[in-house]
Amino acid sequence: MTMTDQPHPAGFARPTTGGVFTDDAKARFALCYPETAHILNHGLLQHPLLELESLAQLGEALPEKSLEYNRGDLPIGIRPEDVPKTGLSIGETIRGIDSANSWCVLKNIEQVPAYRDLLMSLLAELRDVTDKTTGAMLRPEGFIFVSSPGSMTPYHFDPEHNILLQLRGWKTMTVFPAGDPRFAAPEAHEAYHSGGGPRNLPWDDGFAPHGTDYRLDPGQAIFVPVMAPHYVRNGDKPSISLSITWRSEWSYAETDAHAMNSVLRKYGFRPSPPRRYPVNNLVKSYGYRALRKLGLD
Repeated sequence: MTMTDQPHPAGFARPTTGGVFTDDAKARFALCYPETAHILNHGLLQHPLLELESLAQLGEALPEKSLEYNRGDLPIGIRPEDVPKTGLSIGETIRGIDSANSWCVLKNIEQVPAYRDLLMSLLAELRDVTDKTTGAMLRPEGFIFVSSPGSMTPYHFDPEHNILLQLRGWKTMTVFPAGDPRFAAPEAHEAYHSGGGPRNLPWDDGFAPHGTDYRLDPGQAIFVPVMAPHYVRNGDKPSISLSITWRSEWSYAETDAHAMNSVLRKYGFRPSPPRRYPVNNLVKSYGYRALRKLGLD
């Protein structure tokens, strides 16, 4: 399997013939992007690159840093260092996913040209919307999740704009409001964006009534806003999902504003959190970028 030395290509392919996202899905995406989680319909089913054996070969071809795999029977909240391994290889994990009690993710699949082309073609279908709202799609990346029945992706947040396409099996994603300090403390954001904290978040059972459950069956996808806390519970069948993600200048400004708040907090200030879209957070963002250039961050 050929790898590319351009892990974040700039060029977007034309949308696949006929498109993967339906017209209704694109209209809904235009209505909800970038701040509202929502379900989309897609036609990316039975693609040869996304069959189990193809994914096992992909996993065996990717560098170790692009692989994450562990036991699937996890609690909603767990620290990354406490997640148990299975002792299986990535190929064994994927080929035996029906009974392996495992969860795995293949990261940055765009390192392989065929998967890069698939990713860029899917994102190209959505650019008319994203370019008009958050600006150019930056740092496009793809991730493939393969999980055993009953597996759990623990409570966490992600810095990317993200669409998760369900391809096989079913799962339920529970999403919490982005930017609400009840569900992800400002200090958790600041630690993550300043390079010292994990994506996984502390869980409290009192959060449960405030989450929204989205069931995903094959042919359905969900858009997840930047830094919206969520967890995912797999159904009673093995699951394959494809996550297509991108950054924007807005998301990078939010990242830098959190990092700036981390600096301010070290000096005894109690900074207000960055505001959500359409506020651009540019003052703190530019301030942090200036500090970073001076090596004072």
